[in-house]
Amino acid sequence: MNKLGVHALVWVGGWSHDECARAIEQTAQLGFDLIEIPALDPKSIDVDFTRRMLEANRLGVTMSLGLDAATDISSGDPEQIARGEARLMDALRVARDIGATHVCGILYSAFQKYFLPPTEKGIAGSIDAIRRLCAEAAKSDITIGVEVVNRYESNVLNTAAQAVDFCKRVGAPNVKVHLDTYHMHIEEADIEAAIVETGPLLGYFHIGESNRGYLGAGSLDFDRVFRGLAKAEYRGPITFESFSSAVVNQPLSGILAIWRNLWTDGRDLAAHAKDFIEAHLKAAQEAHARSRAGLQ
Repeated sequence: MNKLGVHALVWVGGWSHDECARAIEQTAQLGFDLIEIPALDPKSIDVDFTRRMLEANRLGVTMSLGLDAATDISSGDPEQIARGEARLMDALRVARDIGATHVCGILYSAFQKYFLPPTEKGIAGSIDAIRRLCAEAAKSDITIGVEVVNRYESNVLNTAAQAVDFCKRVGAPNVKVHLDTYHMHIEEADIEAAIVETGPLLGYFHIGESNRGYLGAGSLDFDRVFRGLAKAEYRGPITFESFSSAVVNQPLSGILAIWRNLWTDGRDLAAHAKDFIEAHLKAAQEAHARSRAGLQ
């Protein structure tokens, strides 16, 4: 059974005590299984307070982040790689201490637009750093998810196939592919096939609309998305992600290019997303089961 989650940026733009409490409480009230906490600055998270709030609300947690230019482990520069690995290890320690099951996101490069393709030396350096991160994460039974994003947010992993190859080269049992429908809609020729072909290496999944608004209000074919998840027999977390500058602060709203808001009420958005995901997931799984049984 998939655990359903929501990204904290649906609720809050930071992680003060008030924001932490509000995001966790509202997530739990709507019946989600987990909240995904962004950790662009891991040191800004009060570990003890966050863990107490999670435990009080009986809520699971995952963590996500992206590196910046100064910490780009795909750069080929030893100093940048060292800084990036230190940032990743800081995030991993926070994830461990709050009880997170996954650390995902753009962990393998900077979260930015590049103007040149990656080098093989840069990718090899990134793989080495992720391999060391996975070894440390395994001590706390944490899964590392490398998120496939569009060409304007990284030059390393833009397709599911690239991420599968990357994970195989890392060679750690706890490194998985993190797919996101928003990015797949831009880069994949066939979203359903990409999900199925990722197969057992799929470890984390983001649901987001093509315009990052309400699910079903854009151009994504969610029937095919959920059909792919059913065919892949994916049982990992499915987390809803959406952004509005009514919540997300700069510089992140600028990096994400949120120039127009498609929503202002995070609670209504999240409640709609949960119902949408549950209905589509159930329909796809039942259709897949009938197909396997040879029923029409």
